[in-house]
Amino acid sequence: MSLRRSAAATRHGSASAWLIVGLANPGEEYAGSRHNVGGDAVRLVVQRRGGRLTLERRQRAMSSTFDTGQGLVTLAVPTTFMNESGAALPPLLRRTSVTNLSRLLIVHDELDLEPGRLQMKCGGGLAGHNGLRSIAQTLGSQDFCRLRIGVGKPSRKEQGADHVLQRQTGARRLALEADVERAADAIEILLDDGFDEAQRRANRS
Repeated sequence: MSLRRSAAATRHGSASAWLIVGLANPGEEYAGSRHNVGGDAVRLVVQRRGGRLTLERRQRAMSSTFDTGQGLVTLAVPTTFMNESGAALPPLLRRTSVTNLSRLLIVHDELDLEPGRLQMKCGGGLAGHNGLRSIAQTLGSQDFCRLRIGVGKPSRKEQGADHVLQRQTGARRLALEADVERAADAIEILLDDGFDEAQRRANRS
């Protein structure tokens, strides 16, 4: 996808038009796993825009705020483990002054989508995702938006944890990195052209 990338300007403490949160587990042992694709996509967008994720005091996430030319947007990756992702949301929402959950985008791995597929939507179920469950419980709502990155299902249901947590190598690692790049493209389209255009292009992948 071709993107119009604007220069980045990192700011703190200002109201943001969007809060975009990529889910991941912390620590090197989880780097390169399917479960971390959401956080990896957000990190890639920050890198592309010349920014840097920083840890604010009393917050449980690394974040960076950009002026896109159409308003400020904050991107963040929680420093909690996946099943505690919700703990990062209240301080982020307060700092960014985002009160409308249709302006909160959670980027995450999705077992119900095949690898190579994306889906952007607002609201819906949790599909057994521990990070989404934690966020929904904290917010008392499932009305936030999501960018779902397909990682496919394992052949046996009981292998689900291993499927998403194992670090990928070789051709599988390259395929996963390509999916992260496509997700980062979708986020950048959102930043530059708005949600409707990003949704249209992501959902036809």
